[in-house]
Amino acid sequence: MAAATATTLVLALGSQATATTTSTAADEAPSQAAPEVKESSTGAYIVQLDDAPVAEYAGDIAGLPATRALPGGKLLAGAAPVVDYVKHLARERAEVLGQAPAVQKLYDYNYTYAGFSARMSHDDATKLAKSSGVKSVEPSEMQHQDTVDTPRYLGLSGRGGAWQQAGGIDKAGDGVIVGVIDSGYVPERASFAPMKTTKASDALIAKKWKGTCQVGEEAPVTCNNKVIGARYFDAGIGNRPIAEEFKSPRDYGGHGTHTASTAAGNYGVDMSVSGRDYGKGSGIAPAARLAIYKVLWAVDATGGGSGTDADIVAGIDAAVADGVDVINYSISGSGSTFVNSTGLAFLRAARAGVFVSTSAGNTGPGVSTVGKNYPWVTTVANGTHDRDVQTTVTLGDGRSYTGAGIGSGTPSAPVILAKDAGLAGANQTNLVLCMAGTLDPAKVTGKIVVCDRGGNARVDKSLQVKNAGGIGTILVNITPGTLDADLHSVPTVHLDHVAAPEIKAYVSGTANPTATIGVAQTVRVNAPKVASSSSRGPSPAGNGDLLKPDVMAPGTNVLAATSPFAAAGGQYTFMSGTSMAAPHIAGAAAVLKGKYPTWSPMAIKSALLTTGTDKSTDGKPIQNDSGSPGNPFGYGAGLVQPKSAMDPGLVYDSSYDDWAKFVCGSGQVAETHVLCANGKIDPSNLNYPTIAVGDLAGKQTVTRTVRNVSKYAEVYLPKVEALTGIKVTVSPKLLVVLPGHTATYTVTFEHNGAPLEQYSFGKLIWRSSKHVVSSTLAIRPLTVKAPVQVNGTGTSGSIQVPVTSGYTGTLQTSVGGLTPATVANATLKNPGGVSFPTTNPQVNDHVAKFTVNVPAGTKHARFSTFDADYPAGTDLDVFVYKAGTTAVLGSSAGGTSEEEVNLAAPAGGSYDVYVDLFGGAAEQAVKLNHWQVNEPAGNLTATPASQAVQAAGQVTVTATWSGLTAGTRYLGRLAYTDGADGSGFTLIRVDS
Repeated sequence: MAAATATTLVLALGSQATATTTSTAADEAPSQAAPEVKESSTGAYIVQLDDAPVAEYAGDIAGLPATRALPGGKLLAGAAPVVDYVKHLARERAEVLGQAPAVQKLYDYNYTYAGFSARMSHDDATKLAKSSGVKSVEPSEMQHQDTVDTPRYLGLSGRGGAWQQAGGIDKAGDGVIVGVIDSGYVPERASFAPMKTTKASDALIAKKWKGTCQVGEEAPVTCNNKVIGARYFDAGIGNRPIAEEFKSPRDYGGHGTHTASTAAGNYGVDMSVSGRDYGKGSGIAPAARLAIYKVLWAVDATGGGSGTDADIVAGIDAAVADGVDVINYSISGSGSTFVNSTGLAFLRAARAGVFVSTSAGNTGPGVSTVGKNYPWVTTVANGTHDRDVQTTVTLGDGRSYTGAGIGSGTPSAPVILAKDAGLAGANQTNLVLCMAGTLDPAKVTGKIVVCDRGGNARVDKSLQVKNAGGIGTILVNITPGTLDADLHSVPTVHLDHVAAPEIKAYVSGTANPTATIGVAQTVRVNAPKVASSSSRGPSPAGNGDLLKPDVMAPGTNVLAATSPFAAAGGQYTFMSGTSMAAPHIAGAAAVLKGKYPTWSPMAIKSALLTTGTDKSTDGKPIQNDSGSPGNPFGYGAGLVQPKSAMDPGLVYDSSYDDWAKFVCGSGQVAETHVLCANGKIDPSNLNYPTIAVGDLAGKQTVTRTVRNVSKYAEVYLPKVEALTGIKVTVSPKLLVVLPGHTATYTVTFEHNGAPLEQYSFGKLIWRSSKHVVSSTLAIRPLTVKAPVQVNGTGTSGSIQVPVTSGYTGTLQTSVGGLTPATVANATLKNPGGVSFPTTNPQVNDHVAKFTVNVPAGTKHARFSTFDADYPAGTDLDVFVYKAGTTAVLGSSAGGTSEEEVNLAAPAGGSYDVYVDLFGGAAEQAVKLNHWQVNEPAGNLTATPASQAVQAAGQVTVTATWSGLTAGTRYLGRLAYTDGADGSGFTLIRVDS
């Protein structure tokens, strides 16, 4: 699995130990030791040169003028300075490659990333990392896809809608190029047919478009004036794709076709699924042009798209050089770092004026699961929309239940539970999920089968029912979750967790039970709701000082074009996921860019966020699809409202320099890093359209600047909504802003009774006579602001821990531990190389299960594996569950064997910990290290144990350890309290 790289920064030196804290970084300064290179599971590496890419080069080399895009400008790949600088990069690249002649180069990167990718041995990668002219070397890992009536729902169509404000449907996105980095496209779909254009529009496109139509070797594609370019990148994926895949931009699995047609497919396309007519559909920006970049490939029979970082960065680099204005990226990615190769490529893309929409991920609803947290992209959550396709199942006793489904229905037929329909010896866990090879045709033929959700794909369950002779499926949620109208192999109804036990009780308790699945109906429902699968904040990167996801768009049961594979031979289908939400934002950005061609990507983003709504169609606050209250960590600034975004009044803008200072201030890079060249800011101070403070220690002031993009001079007055228990002071009390001018204000947040260690949400609204500009607020007051962890070495030593108080009074500090690691062992073999089935954890030859007892009252539990214990190239993943359950409590699935899962104040009892050998040797002994930190062990002290503190003032606590056993890993804890309910902690990790 993909993982971030890390370096360490020295905090302090104890008398007999070195103490460090961990910070993620893409590279180190030349004066530091070369970073260790992790072995790539794909055999390929991405090498970053010391030189800046074209989008970032400032002209500091004699004879080579600057090539970076100016604010509001575009990168021009054909400009003479750019051509000359690309030649310079080629010379630098050749010099570096000359030091490792055995490497097999895959791609050159020039525009958003300066360097190349290549297949090479780990020894050569390590050698290059130490070479002159090389900034970093990182493994190219595998990434995966984040798996039409929405224009009406979002206010694009109709009187006064965004399309009308843009000048009409034929002007919605006119002159804008949307680049879709995905699994390709099916050119025959009507969504991609030639479009009616004007000479002015064609001239504008011709001026900026520098790309090509790479037709491919297998099932070639043909471009036109709608899809003006297509490319494919497969050097990194190598021979992994299945034989059915196309060596061309043509889409096999259907994901890329769906996202591209959603973002900018043609208007008025007739759409039908399984013979049922769903009317005419449209992309969000129907007048925009499309450029297709195929970087995802079907690597197994499911058709799901996977791609390597090497191919993905090549796709981004090409898209920016080709001249796209907007990129849609519905692909998985890290949530813990700002500076991996993909994040840096998008940083330069944004600098070059390209708006990037990315999917938030489908690993919700757990906290801090959101991915791609870069501030220079727009990260999109998955919400439902108000057109639902429903099916009703009627039981033999007359009771009916309504769920999701698009099928034609079944006659009354016998119904059987999957658990009672198994082959002799079938695994019971797999059987209830209707997995392959579990159902007995003798028991299933002619019947409707009840299958539990989870483990395998939803559509695979109905396929297994069909293969066993069944005529229908009742798919039931076991826990709260979305209801998805998938294209199934037999008529299927998808029911919620409330109906599930009633259905099962009827079937198991009735002689000769029967059921009838009705014909699907299209209905209006209250929306949006946040899909359970949609990944949630707070962002793991940035200490909660940046609100992610940014915004929500429809992503559940979205109807769009797809491939024959995904549509069971048809042309259109419903798909769900943040993958489907992101292209709605890409399309909306294209419509805005078409109307306001000089707006920066961040101005467009601001317009989309400050006009979002946190209300559903019934006027009430947005809920989760489980029925619980929603919050901005699920929906960001709310459901996008393109109609309002066309005239936002004020926008918050930011530039490359701001983003660099943000990253430097986040602590993820050393202060010698190139991104720190112009200093740093507190991440909360980035000029962002939302405001988040994840570590409010008493009092903090943030600054924002707005620009008036309307035609009028306006006076704005502020109003703060919600945020109970936090005093908010806005200064000045009004803003007078002339057209095109800016105004700056500050907001001071002061703790005033809000629950500590919890986020409070609200809004800051600036209102004029014509506009309402809303910024979502997410503030977490802390008892103390202190490092999450400090590290030390040696059998004895000490470290000073800085602590900022959130109150005035007395700070009390106590210790837990230091506790030595308990080590459990197992031997695994035949690395899986496939994603761990989190909803159906199973032991096999490459997965071990360790059951760990956690005593009641434990303050902190940790489960870890370490790179130092394994050969280079070993990739382990760790997943933790309450014993006997299938709801994952925590996971760590990076690209190495350095994995860690933490549980704060866990409930006492047994926990199942699964360790998966994802990659590495054919057979490998594995060690699970675990700690349960509770009472003092007599080997750790904290001084002073009590001291006076002032709100927002900083003090120091010294942690001292002694008497440790050499060669052992210890974990301890400093606990802080205000003497009442307030608390905080710092973990102490000591390797003796």
